[in-house]
Amino acid sequence: MDEYDVAVVGGGAAGLSAALVLTRARRRVLVVDAGEPRNAPAAHMQGFLSRDGLSPAELLAAGRTEVATYGGQLVDGYVSGVRAGDSGFELSLADHRIYRARRVLVTTGLRDDLPDVPGVRERWGKDLLHCPYCHGYEVRDQALGVLGGTPDSVAHALLVRQWSDDVVYLDHGSAVTDVERTQLAARAIPVVEGVVRRLVVEGDRLTGVDLEDGRFVPRDAVFVRPRLAPHDSLLVALGSDADENGWVVTDGTGRTSVPGVWAAGNATNPRAQVITAAGEGSAAAIAINADLVDEDVRNAVQESSRDRLPDQPQGRLT
Repeated sequence: MDEYDVAVVGGGAAGLSAALVLTRARRRVLVVDAGEPRNAPAAHMQGFLSRDGLSPAELLAAGRTEVATYGGQLVDGYVSGVRAGDSGFELSLADHRIYRARRVLVTTGLRDDLPDVPGVRERWGKDLLHCPYCHGYEVRDQALGVLGGTPDSVAHALLVRQWSDDVVYLDHGSAVTDVERTQLAARAIPVVEGVVRRLVVEGDRLTGVDLEDGRFVPRDAVFVRPRLAPHDSLLVALGSDADENGWVVTDGTGRTSVPGVWAAGNATNPRAQVITAAGEGSAAAIAINADLVDEDVRNAVQESSRDRLPDQPQGRLT
């Protein structure tokens, strides 16, 4: 059975950033990745200093190479369970492989639950977008729509307005309060009432949306705020504390309520962009290494005490 100082579950920006710091700290590190990154549909990522415009796949490939260069072990697979023991943790993979580690860092990300509208999944990450900080500049000054029906969708429309003067709010059959209508009107965002039947695509390009009543609303891109569901089953199974919204809570370093278990990135922080997740991974790695150093010192002191010969009784001179 292979044993490591740290097992990182998830090989995205947070996990690889942590693994890089830990391998450079001369720790034996395992990274297990299921190969299902949240941002896989996106052709480019923006807002990452010095990597603006790079594809997510290129970033991960470079990260994996860097971790491997320092001796990190990269394994493709799905961790089906983590069991805490007296001397660390046992990780079980779906293909029955088993690994042991003294500490565990979970960076498994989250899932975007998208509206069930034809065309949404097909255009996701292309011209059906979520994050204006990630994609707003690329569609600046274009005809934009914001699809309602999800939490805080009106607030999302008010945010998207920062990137274009031509924004409409598609209520998708959801209620809009008087306060929200006042806010939208003040920002010159018309409310288009009616359920969206489908996204209209021509020549691999979004041209607008069809409503159930037959109207067509021309748009160059549409934003949506999906419901976010963390991939936190491992953390929940280990007994990690969660907040009132069901998200696992951590301290400033990513430490969970379970001794020896950390988490970073979208698994616990729904707002973490790629650069944020990478920073959280780095912070968690430093905290994990400090925790291991403390344990190494305790073990060394105990070993030294066991090796020390007991005091010999002194003979009495007569």
